[in-house]
Amino acid sequence: MSPEQGNLANASGNTLERAVQSVFQSKGFTIINYRTWANAKARYGEELLLLNAPYTSIYGHQGRTEFLATSVRYSFEIRIECKWQQSNGSVDEKLPYLYLNAIEAMPENHIVIVIDGNGFKPGAVSWLRRAVKERVYTYKDNDNKLIEVLNLREFFTWANRILR
Repeated sequence: MSPEQGNLANASGNTLERAVQSVFQSKGFTIINYRTWANAKARYGEELLLLNAPYTSIYGHQGRTEFLATSVRYSFEIRIECKWQQSNGSVDEKLPYLYLNAIEAMPENHIVIVIDGNGFKPGAVSWLRRAVKERVYTYKDNDNKLIEVLNLREFFTWANRILR
């Protein structure tokens, strides 16, 4: 990947993340870095969208997802991962790793994967949707996990439904 392609990919991915942030902010959520919040939880409210939320990956390493939404009003804790692929690249090759982390390593029982862009290899996104729907791979007692795969339009619809 050339430096120009890398810059475009980062900018496009950031646009997807900003769209997610905009939705939560419009619903009254405070957006803050996870580390800042963890060091002073009492300073912040009960409706939060935490950035760069940590977890321990299936490899035993420190992993981070874009968001962890926590809400007292709506009674949820939802981890949100964003994947954008505008042109040929390697994001789609990371989807099985993302899926396994979602079912095995991410501690929350509700995980939303926002995935969009026209650059994924044919079959990549449909594989992820099928894996989630059919629980292609299972781990321990993860049947209580709800994992959703949404494009940006579907995410907006989802957010409008759950954030009433």
